[in-house]
Amino acid sequence: MQTLPVNGYDMAYLEIGRGRPLVCVHGTLGDFRTWSAVMGPLSKKHRVIAVSLRHFFPEHWDGVGNDYLMAQHVADMIGFLERLGDGPVDLMGHSRGGHISFRVAQQRPDLLRRLVLAEPGGELDATLDPTAAPDGAAQRAARFAAGAAKVADGDVEGALKLFFETIEGDGAWGRLAAAPKQQLRDNVFTLIGQAGENRKPYAKTEAQSIKVPTLFIGGTATKGSLPAVLRALAAQVPGAKTAMIEGAGHWMFEQAPQEFCEIVIEFLKG
Repeated sequence: MQTLPVNGYDMAYLEIGRGRPLVCVHGTLGDFRTWSAVMGPLSKKHRVIAVSLRHFFPEHWDGVGNDYLMAQHVADMIGFLERLGDGPVDLMGHSRGGHISFRVAQQRPDLLRRLVLAEPGGELDATLDPTAAPDGAAQRAARFAAGAAKVADGDVEGALKLFFETIEGDGAWGRLAAAPKQQLRDNVFTLIGQAGENRKPYAKTEAQSIKVPTLFIGGTATKGSLPAVLRALAAQVPGAKTAMIEGAGHWMFEQAPQEFCEIVIEFLKG
C-alpha cells in the first residue's frame, strides 16, 4: 500500500503492473480491495492503480465530520490524478465511484484518456427522465439515512443487509461470501456520511458534455434504478459504447471477472 497527500488527506492506493495507468475508483462501502478479482488480469496490460477514497479503509472512520461529500471526493480524485503526474490516464469507476469518475470527466477531461463507468450510481433529473421525482435526491438521502440510523444504533448487519439487498434483491446478503461481507463491514460508517453527501442528479447537458471516449458496463441481472441510469447516460454521452455481462449483477467484476477484464482491455486498446 502507498499513500499520496491530496487536499490535506493521505489517499491510500494499491499499484500493480506496468504500462498505461488505469486508475480505479470504488463505490459505496468499497475501498481499494474492491478490484481484487480483476487486478491480476488487468495488470497484464496496464499499471493498475486502485484508490481508497477519503474516510474508507484503511482508515477506520467513525462517521464524525462534514467532509464526506460528493464534491470533496471528486476534488480528491482530481487532485490525486494531478499529483500522480503521469499525463492523461484511463479512469474506471464503479457505482458511486462511477458517479465520481463521471464528474471528473466533466470537470477535467484533460486528465483523462478513456473512461469506463461500471453501472454509475446516481439519480436522473427531468431532462433525462421526464418521470423523475423532483425530490429524488431527497428520497435517496432518506434511504441512506435509514441505513445510517441502524449503524448509529449498533445494528451493523441490519444496515448492510438493507443496503445490499436494495441493489441485489431479497436474500442476497445471506448468500454473499465472507470476504466481500467483511470489506463492506470495514466501511460501514461511511453510510453515515453518504446520507448527507449532497449528490446532484445527472442532467442531459452534463452527459452530452462528456468528450472523453466512454464505455458503460452493466450486468443483465442488476435490479433497481441502476440499469435505467446506465441506459440514459449511455444514450447521451457522445460516441459512448455499452457492454452488458449476461447473468451478472451490480458487482459484475467479481461475478464475471474474466469477461469484465476482456471487455475493459479491448476498449482501452484504442
